[in-house]
Amino acid sequence: MIPRHAEQAVAKALGRQAAVALIGPRQVGKTTLAHSIVQGVDALYLDLESSVDRAKLVDARLFLAEHQGRLVVLDEVHRAPGLFPELRGLIDQGRRRGNRTGLFLILGSASMDLLKQSGETLAGRIEYVPLGPLDIVDVVPPAAASTTKLWVRGGFPDSLLAANEDDSLAFRRNLIRTYLDRDVSEFTGRRIPAETLERLWTMLAHSQGALLNASKLAASLSLSGPTVAGYIDLLTDLLLVRRLRPFHANVRKRLVKSPKIYVRDSGLVHALLGIDSYSALAGHPVAGASWEGFVIENLLAAVPAGTSASFYRTRSGAEIDLLLELPGGRGLWAIEVKLGLSPKLSRGFHQACGDVGPRRAFVIYSGDERYPLSKDAVAVGLRGMVGMLAES
Repeated sequence: MIPRHAEQAVAKALGRQAAVALIGPRQVGKTTLAHSIVQGVDALYLDLESSVDRAKLVDARLFLAEHQGRLVVLDEVHRAPGLFPELRGLIDQGRRRGNRTGLFLILGSASMDLLKQSGETLAGRIEYVPLGPLDIVDVVPPAAASTTKLWVRGGFPDSLLAANEDDSLAFRRNLIRTYLDRDVSEFTGRRIPAETLERLWTMLAHSQGALLNASKLAASLSLSGPTVAGYIDLLTDLLLVRRLRPFHANVRKRLVKSPKIYVRDSGLVHALLGIDSYSALAGHPVAGASWEGFVIENLLAAVPAGTSASFYRTRSGAEIDLLLELPGGRGLWAIEVKLGLSPKLSRGFHQACGDVGPRRAFVIYSGDERYPLSKDAVAVGLRGMVGMLAES
């Protein structure tokens, strides 16, 4: 097992809240992490994908009342959509008895149903902890080979730890098929053509980091714009796609208003495009955009709570790949992402920094050394940048 830095966040949340929801895509390691957390703890684990465990919750309040005082772990909670009102009653009952924290650990494979259900009935009683694929903090030692392997294979544990490249790619392709053939209909309750959704997902991988143009995608798929937008919403709710919003400021410039879109796991990007190794990736047109998405996901996994993320782009070409508004008065950080060992700042980046006035500016590149690129910007490796965010 690879230790996850999210484990500490879950433990802290259980110490201050009655219910904690651990949310992340399928096969990302939620169940493994939950079992690690409850080691040595009086806990009850229920897998709601099991018909046997679901049957125990036909009368959920009666069954769970028999386990008062134990930490109850509910895995794949979306399979029991009527459970949340019962949890609310049990939490309130526990509070009256003086038991206010650490009652339920809820595992969910999507934000969509889980946030909707729990937000309506567990307000003030639940805390959310995201768990993405393995990131650069989880993968040690800090060697260049480890970073490259994580980038190529992505962060799903079975993909990263596979015996060889063929096994890694096979796992990712099977995961994609599972989402297309089962999970999408299970979470939405409606039939969406798997072939159409796969084509859209692949198109998003081809245009990794590009501005979202739903009408152009719709024309390519012979669908309506609202239909494609709904499919992208679905992939976003399943935690497979990220929409990075544009930064808005009163800078008297014509700003881009469309979000940028990323397939969140770099390994899934490569599987969708048939890229099976670093050699194949290095010569592929998507390499730079794939590296950009990989860096952004790792940074967003490391930022302090309350950080706001966006990008900046004007119609005239001034651009910053990632803007981080850090909490606590720490200001605005501008980050440019470059693939390679000899990064150079573009004129557009200088213009964009002049527009928004960041407190600090960085270029994240493929190396490990830290050195100034200009009087205002510093080149730094990904691990170094993650370390700086952890300290901020």
